[in-house]
Amino acid sequence: GAAMLRALGRRWDAYKYRFVPWLALNLLRKRRTLRYVPKSSQDKIISDEDVFETLLKIFKALFINDFSRQAHILALLPEIKYKYLELLTVEQKPSKVDLCNHESQHVFTPEEVLFNTLGFTITRDRSSLVSAGSGVFVTKGFVPKGTVVSMYPGTIYRKHEPIFFQSLGNPFIFRCIDGVLIDGNDKGLSRSVYRSCSRRDQLGPFQMSDESWLTPALQNPLAVGQYVNNCSYEKAANVCYQEFDVPGYFPVELKQYLPNIVYSHEIESHLRCVVLVTLRDIKQGEELFSNYYTVVN
Repeated sequence: GAAMLRALGRRWDAYKYRFVPWLALNLLRKRRTLRYVPKSSQDKIISDEDVFETLLKIFKALFINDFSRQAHILALLPEIKYKYLELLTVEQKPSKVDLCNHESQHVFTPEEVLFNTLGFTITRDRSSLVSAGSGVFVTKGFVPKGTVVSMYPGTIYRKHEPIFFQSLGNPFIFRCIDGVLIDGNDKGLSRSVYRSCSRRDQLGPFQMSDESWLTPALQNPLAVGQYVNNCSYEKAANVCYQEFDVPGYFPVELKQYLPNIVYSHEIESHLRCVVLVTLRDIKQGEELFSNYYTVVN
């Protein structure tokens, strides 16, 4: 009986914020805000295949770098395990590699993995715009034009799904061309909803999304796109938003790095992601600026 009550308590802790409307009492006076990309900007800067290959490249590198922690996943995927062991052997060149002996493997930070894989790092820091709060900077390396430089994390809502309370006073709501909304707020009610949905969808050891963007310790260093500021007269846009639907054949072991989750798991559809793509070459030290409303050709 006591064990059942504890189990129910844990389940309630994970789900209560999705169903308790009284949380809005402290939010009613806050204004609602919205980011969006207009329908006329449907042309993609780069192809979906290029987005897919970039995400696959960096996620595989992150997975291999964190290989020793993935043993419980790889035990269920023997064919995948040996494929990654071959990749690890090539990269690390140890005399003997197995799942139980990785003391010789040098583990990099996610930021170092990003630099070693794509040639740059990005970091959230104080924006160069007055009163803009946080911004995102290229802190190391060089980002060529047409590169996926960041991702917009958050909970994904279809048109009919409830987001009113989460949207109050929330500057991190992003509207896709088809009306799908992404809540990229990492605090308050939005944070609780994301964690609830993420834990709901976990399948044993397989995480279907990344929760680390809610914390200072990012597992996916690209997941800071919600902090990219809008351009101004002085600061022209150097990145733009591009929507990307994750294909069904995306490797299940790499989904732990996707910083998005659907609010309702009952709807069969591809996971929506929004990436930020560079409009020009970006050098070390530059801040990223997006264009929320204007069509970029």
